[in-house]
Amino acid sequence: MASPVLVKPGEFDPQKHFYERVLNAQIHPLVRFFFNLGNERIAERYCHLHPEADAVSVRRILGYTPSYFRWGGADLFVTSNRSGQRRIVIIETNSCPSGQKSMPLIAEADEMAGYRLLVEHTFLDMMNSRALPPGELAVLYDKNLMEASGYAATIAELTREPVHLVPYHDGDMERTARFTESRTLEVCSAEGQWVPIRAAMRYVTQRPWNRLPPVSRTPILNPAIACLAGGRNKLVAAKAYDLLNAKLAKDGLKIHVPETIWDASRAEVPLWIERMGGLGVIKNPYSNAGQGVYTITSRAELERFMDSEQHYDQFIVQALIGNSSWSAAPEPGRLYHVGTVPDRKGDIYVADLRCMAVAGKNGFRPIAIYARRARTPLTSSLSKADDSWDMLGTNLSYKKEDGTWSTQTDRLLLMDGRDFNRLGLGLDDLIEAYLQTVMAMISIDEMCGQLVNKAKKFRRKLFESLNRDDKLSVEIFV
Repeated sequence: MASPVLVKPGEFDPQKHFYERVLNAQIHPLVRFFFNLGNERIAERYCHLHPEADAVSVRRILGYTPSYFRWGGADLFVTSNRSGQRRIVIIETNSCPSGQKSMPLIAEADEMAGYRLLVEHTFLDMMNSRALPPGELAVLYDKNLMEASGYAATIAELTREPVHLVPYHDGDMERTARFTESRTLEVCSAEGQWVPIRAAMRYVTQRPWNRLPPVSRTPILNPAIACLAGGRNKLVAAKAYDLLNAKLAKDGLKIHVPETIWDASRAEVPLWIERMGGLGVIKNPYSNAGQGVYTITSRAELERFMDSEQHYDQFIVQALIGNSSWSAAPEPGRLYHVGTVPDRKGDIYVADLRCMAVAGKNGFRPIAIYARRARTPLTSSLSKADDSWDMLGTNLSYKKEDGTWSTQTDRLLLMDGRDFNRLGLGLDDLIEAYLQTVMAMISIDEMCGQLVNKAKKFRRKLFESLNRDDKLSVEIFV
């Protein structure tokens, strides 16, 4: 069991906070160019290619300052349709996402890279934007120690004070961290003493709402309300996207998502899969890291899901994005994977794109991009014997038998000179991915605002009307 440690200024070591292959990678020139564009030029280019988009609205979106959801990452698929029209669609949005350890340095002289940008642009801005309780600084985590420790070392370096790096796994409440009656965070120090915290960053991703209050007196990047409102809740996220899309329709802007059915009970799932032609994706709305996602391409896969043990009562069902010869949803909404550039064997792999962005008083900025490919090639025909997840699933994280997490880095595609070319992407694809990520984050931030009243209290009744799942409701720490 990991114990709290105190990270001091001067302890940032790139060898500890980046994958080894990332340290030796040279960023692709086009990707570096994108990261150096700035929001004004990105808006200008986007509006030039999308004359239907209102230029004022695009600039307002990129300059938006979130109140709750300041750091997010979107998983996106590059798709096409029968007409050859490319479209980048949001698969899910994650609060407190990974990404720094997979991003080649944009400027070789800046070893802290995206860690520095996130802390300067977002964490320090959060601290400066509100009154803080007395106390010290901390980073909480339940996985991804490589990045969590990187953030702690960066915060220590930029603030010139030590930072508590504290494990906070499910069941750790009152052991390594706790909240007072006033919702001030306290952590157990390396010496075993309880220390009040004035601001914290967290990489707590597994059911964070059962040990973090939705809102707290101690500002946390991100607060748990960002997870409940869509950052770790795919069901509420789908509703947040829909609400923002209704507002943006007049401006020619839209968050693109596969056809989604929300509030589906387990008994209803087969009906929706049948309606989609027998092909679909079933998701436990509250899981992450590739857990609780079921690609359905055969009766056998549907039966396996129906026979599986499930902890929650509600699911979402989405149209499956497949090959041009098979995919879910009727025309013209049917989408197909563009996939990677064919390798020497002629194989094309499904690949997603993770775009990570942060926001502060000056609006949004992209800070990391990487891609992940599936285990096996995308086939032109479906076989009942195939495991479709191996062909369609891209997540790298997996849970080991001892309950710890690991990563299959052999399927990681970097934004370097070698891997980026395999993706077949251009500058305008990166701009579109960034815009989709920003709009998804804004929709969830606005949902956060709806779920918190003027007294900064969680509106539980409204949340339960949006997310009718009793098993989730009893988990929420308030």
